[in-house]
Amino acid sequence: MQVYLVGGAVRDRLLDRPIKDKDFVVVGATVAEMIAAGFQQVGADFPVFLHPTSHEEYALARTERKQGRGYQGFSVHASPEVTLLEDLQRRDLTVNAMAIEVTSLTDDTPISGEVVDYYGGLSDIKSKTLRHVSSAFNEDPLRVLRTARFYGRYYDLGFTIADETLALMRQLVSSGELSHLSSERIWQESSRAMMQVSPQVYWQQLFEIDALTEYFAPLHQTWSINGHIRETVQTALYFAGQMQLNLSQRWALLLSSLNPALFGLTPCETMSATKAITEIGNTAKVPKAQTQFATLFVQQGEKLKRINELNASEKIDLIQACSAHKEPDKLSQLLVTSHVLQLASQHREMMLALGSFHAMGVKDIESDLKGPAIGAALRQARIEHLQAHDMSLTPSEKMA
Repeated sequence: MQVYLVGGAVRDRLLDRPIKDKDFVVVGATVAEMIAAGFQQVGADFPVFLHPTSHEEYALARTERKQGRGYQGFSVHASPEVTLLEDLQRRDLTVNAMAIEVTSLTDDTPISGEVVDYYGGLSDIKSKTLRHVSSAFNEDPLRVLRTARFYGRYYDLGFTIADETLALMRQLVSSGELSHLSSERIWQESSRAMMQVSPQVYWQQLFEIDALTEYFAPLHQTWSINGHIRETVQTALYFAGQMQLNLSQRWALLLSSLNPALFGLTPCETMSATKAITEIGNTAKVPKAQTQFATLFVQQGEKLKRINELNASEKIDLIQACSAHKEPDKLSQLLVTSHVLQLASQHREMMLALGSFHAMGVKDIESDLKGPAIGAALRQARIEHLQAHDMSLTPSEKMA
C-alpha cells in the first residue's frame, strides 16, 4: 500500500500558497482494508473515505470511463491494481496531477518530498500555464468552469490557459455538454470563482468562449450588445476583489449589467432587469439571499448613485425599500456596492484619457517648437485627441 498527497495541496505548496485542504490517493488498497483501518466510506459507489481523526479525504486509486452526458456520466473502477499513473491521468490540469508520497494512512509526513510528475505539471507551473492532462479533458463539461476558475485564481501570478486547452473548452461549449451540468454545480463553481481576488477573469473567460449562453443567457446577451457595460462591470468586479466585498455585493455588481440605466444609458424598465435576475437565479440555482440583494441593487441603483441629491421623502422611501430600518447593514452594503460601480465607471473614463495621453507624442506636434512651447503643444494635442474620441462616440456610448 502506498499513500500520496495529491492535487491542490501539492500545487499550492509549489506555488507557495496557503494549503486549505489535503486530499490523498491510496494505491494498492481495498475498501475492506480502508474500513478496517477506521476510515469512513463516503457514498456506496465512490471509493472515497474520511480519515478517522483528521476527516481528510483518502480515495482509492481509480480510473473513469465516459458512459453518458454531463460530469456524472462516468463509470468508476477502483482496485489495488490501478496505478498512480492511471489515477493522475484522469485529472483535469497538469498542475493538479502531481503527487508526493507520504509515510502511511496514519502519518502524512512526506517520505522524501519528491514530486511525482508524470504529465508535466512542474514545467507548467514554471511557465505559468494551465494545460489539460489528456484528451479525457473533453469528456467532462465541468472542467470548462473549473479551468476558468483556476485561471481567475492564479491570474495575479501571471498564469494563462494553453491554446490547445482553450480549444478543448470551446469544443465542449459548442457540443452542448454544458447543458447537462446540474445547476447546483454551476453555482458552486461560479460562487467560488466570484470570491477570488480577480473574479472578473472567470466571467470574461466564459463570455469569450460563449459559455454563458446556457445558464446566464441575459448576461451574455447584454455583454454582447454593449462592450462598455461589460468592461465597466469587469472593472467593478476587480475592485470588489481588491476591496474584499462579500458574495452578495459581487453578485449584484455582475448583474447590474442587466440595467443599462445604471450606466447612464437609455433607461429600461426595472421590471425587465428584475425578471432577468430572477431567470438567472432560477436557472443557476442562485441562493435567495444573493438574488434578493442583486434585485434590490438594480432597482435602487440610480437613487444610490445620487444619494447626496435625494430629498427627505426620497431618502425615507429608500430606507423603506431597502428595509434599512430593520437591517441597517444592508443599506451600507448597497452604498458600498454603488460606490464601487461608480469607481469603475470613473476608472474607465480615465483609462480613455490615458490612452489619448499616450497616443500623442513629439512626432505629432510642430518640429520647430522650443522650450515650454513643446509641453504646451503636447498638452493641446492630447486634449484634442480625447475630444475627438468623445465626439466619435454615440450618445449612448458617451453616457456609458
